[in-house]
Amino acid sequence: MIDMIKIAIMGFGTVGSGVYEILEKNRELINRKLGEDIEVKTILGRRLFSENDISKKIVKEFEKIEEDPEIELVVETMGGTTPAYEYIKRSLLAKKHVVTANKAVVAAHGTELLKIAHECGVNFLFEASVGGGIPIIRGLFSSLAGENIKEISGILNGTTNYILTKMDQEGSEFEDALGAAQEYGYAEREPEADVEGYDTCRKVAILASIATGLEVAYEDIYTEGITKVDKIDFEYAQKMGTSIKLFGGMFIDDGKLYSYVCPMIISSSDPLYMVKSVYNAVMIEGHTLGKTMFYGSGAGKYPTASAVVADVLSVFKKNNGFKPYWSEERAYVEDMDKTSHRYFVRFQGRNEEDIAHCERAFGKSRSVYLEGKDEFAILTGYMREKDFKAVLEGTKGMIKFIRARI
Repeated sequence: MIDMIKIAIMGFGTVGSGVYEILEKNRELINRKLGEDIEVKTILGRRLFSENDISKKIVKEFEKIEEDPEIELVVETMGGTTPAYEYIKRSLLAKKHVVTANKAVVAAHGTELLKIAHECGVNFLFEASVGGGIPIIRGLFSSLAGENIKEISGILNGTTNYILTKMDQEGSEFEDALGAAQEYGYAEREPEADVEGYDTCRKVAILASIATGLEVAYEDIYTEGITKVDKIDFEYAQKMGTSIKLFGGMFIDDGKLYSYVCPMIISSSDPLYMVKSVYNAVMIEGHTLGKTMFYGSGAGKYPTASAVVADVLSVFKKNNGFKPYWSEERAYVEDMDKTSHRYFVRFQGRNEEDIAHCERAFGKSRSVYLEGKDEFAILTGYMREKDFKAVLEGTKGMIKFIRARI
């Protein structure tokens, strides 16, 4: 006789329905791995379904999940922080395990929820909150548990990577590429969270908290989106044999933590250069490990749902010791002005005197030109950002700058 584990799903949209489908489709495999059967007893949702087996499970009141002693685990796939945060917290306090894909809740309230889970003797797992189907969180907590993490950097948002890939490969303008992303369902109607870098920022905060063991607040992370990147920037990038990606990351130097989200010029020799379309990739560097990379589908119904299901199974696996946790102590994130980069800078005009002045001012820089354009660009040497901005103030006609990872 196979034992029955009963769980609930809160939110039955794209990811929630994907979790249900995977649990049903892979029931035999799950039984073999766990020696137990998992039944979705209750679904918190507002839509009506024609399928009798689903419609009978639908409830509209969270209390029916909270107060049901048979439900051992709650899957949260509602999105946003309200009411998701409250429902997760109450589920944990009711001594139910919680699995979520909600990076907004984890970034804003993860420290508190992990503490509650620890105190209540239950699990709070969130693998799907970063990188969709990429097992980056478990990798950091388990596989790299003995590693002193030096740097984490990567492409963590499929929507922006799709937009930038389309601009790069097809010469699209930003607005046209965004429209295509919305048409294919890669971008929301209100895409601000993606294109302004907020989604990536929250993911970086989660990864940085894991890497440091301290609470890294997303509000402390320098964040810049892709809305100011245009077609001409890619024309320059292609001439230099580079591309432009939205990067998020953190690094530790001399015991100090730095973290950022911003577009960056990237060399064709960089492993992350080949990450195209909606795919995500994360590069991790450890003091003894060196560099390793996690790559895969960063979003979508089934990749995200698969990560959620993996967390569900891990809760009920025998001898499972995986319980993520970080300190309540808040990490101090250094100001972006203290970081060092190379910089790609565009200037108006093609006056030889102005070009020579810029080359001298920024030192070890090289000029780049586009045929038929009344402007030029330079690629600087490595400079501390504070020093770079000071030099920039003394130059004329600056159009924009993009940091470079070259």
